[in-house]
Amino acid sequence: MSTRTISTNQSTTPATSVKPTELTVDDITVIDSKLLKRAVGAAALGNAMEWFDFGVYSYLAVIIGKVFFPDASATAQLIASFGTFAAAFLVRPIGGMVFGPLGDRFGRQKILALTMIMMSVGTFCIGLIPDYSSIGIMAPVLLLIARLVQGFSTGGEYGGAATFIAEYSTDKRRGFMGSFLEFGTLGGYLLGATLVTVMMATIPSQAMLDWGWRVPFFLAAPLGLFGLYIRLKLEETPAFKEHMDKQEALEHSKPRLNMWQMLVKYKKQMLKCIGLVLIFNVSNYMLTSYMPSYLTGVLGLSELTGLLLVMVVMFVMMPLTLMWGHWTDRIGRRPVIGLGAVGLIVLAVPCFMLIGSGNMWAVFAGLVVLGFLHTCFSGTMPATLPALFVTDIRYSALAIGFNLSVSLFGGTTPLVTAWLVDTTHNVMMPAYYMMGAGVIGLLTVLTLRETARKPLSGSSPAVASRAEAHRLIDKLRRQHGRKQQQNTPQTV
Repeated sequence: MSTRTISTNQSTTPATSVKPTELTVDDITVIDSKLLKRAVGAAALGNAMEWFDFGVYSYLAVIIGKVFFPDASATAQLIASFGTFAAAFLVRPIGGMVFGPLGDRFGRQKILALTMIMMSVGTFCIGLIPDYSSIGIMAPVLLLIARLVQGFSTGGEYGGAATFIAEYSTDKRRGFMGSFLEFGTLGGYLLGATLVTVMMATIPSQAMLDWGWRVPFFLAAPLGLFGLYIRLKLEETPAFKEHMDKQEALEHSKPRLNMWQMLVKYKKQMLKCIGLVLIFNVSNYMLTSYMPSYLTGVLGLSELTGLLLVMVVMFVMMPLTLMWGHWTDRIGRRPVIGLGAVGLIVLAVPCFMLIGSGNMWAVFAGLVVLGFLHTCFSGTMPATLPALFVTDIRYSALAIGFNLSVSLFGGTTPLVTAWLVDTTHNVMMPAYYMMGAGVIGLLTVLTLRETARKPLSGSSPAVASRAEAHRLIDKLRRQHGRKQQQNTPQTV
């Protein structure tokens, strides 16, 4: 078998717009399974790289606060550390506006290789920055610059990776294949968190403060080079190739939409994207970025205990994410996302009451329930979000919508919740924050159309083999025949 993805559709219109009676195998995209696995692995690895940095930064937030903001109080250090973390999210929409259109014009694979390089460089440079005692105010300034580079590159990462996997996948298994993107997220985060936890358990506190915190950031270089090598070996997605063939056939007669035109034309889809990403990322950053510091700084658990609890929950979430990805291909995306949204509304407060009880088993139970609810989103979003948009603007629209929502609501979650708890002295504020996200998510889900087991908008049906393509054609013709019979007037 060839290791090439076969895109057999050479027409200028998607197969979905061809009459079933005229449909042939040449109108169906047949996906090579080997290339699909490589594409999924390469996309997931980039996301793992991004979240390796998040895991490291979140677990080192207290130490980073001491290194770069030594004159502040412990609470102010934590808020300043998370403030620098959140600052990177302010430039993510700008990164999306730059990399998204480039990905739609020049291809997903090339831009994903570029974002990998920038992300690795930004992370590596954090480890090189001298501390405050050496260069004064320039230390936090350089930290901020490195975080801005990371944020800018990440602006093109998730939208591109989700688009890449969605366009490579078959219609029947898009949910399951997409869930590996978030499997990579959890794996990268867990790797970073595990590394920091082992170092904190084995290296003296002063040594961690002096030099140990730098080591995880230095690992970004070899990880980034490995990810870049894999991404450069990939071919472009079948859907993008098909789109470029159409553009050439039309001799570019259809002008490309500019940014404003795209936002106006697809404003409903963009709002849906923002609503879905809001609930997805509020629950995500609450668990992964804020929870370790909440357990330690607010509830008074030891650092090691707090870190280990969150790590175990992340480990439990990995297979659950794949499970939901598999089931969304069977029962649909909307029921699973709706379940997670309702769960947050109803269970956020009980979960935080359990976490605040101080009993280790109760704390763990509360975290596991929140983790389970989050996997309803992590297992579905990589397939749901790309399906909102057509092929020619998918990367751009998803990159902009995703990063705008993450910047306003997701990445600011640790900073806002830390400030709310400190201001109100109410340790339940994170639960109320998650409930609000659940309400917005549920309202958004009610406006969605189901996309499971259906072709992406503007693309041909995608199947795993030519035999499956023949079966699909037969099925469509039978359905067409039944419709014709129903619409034919009956004569007596």
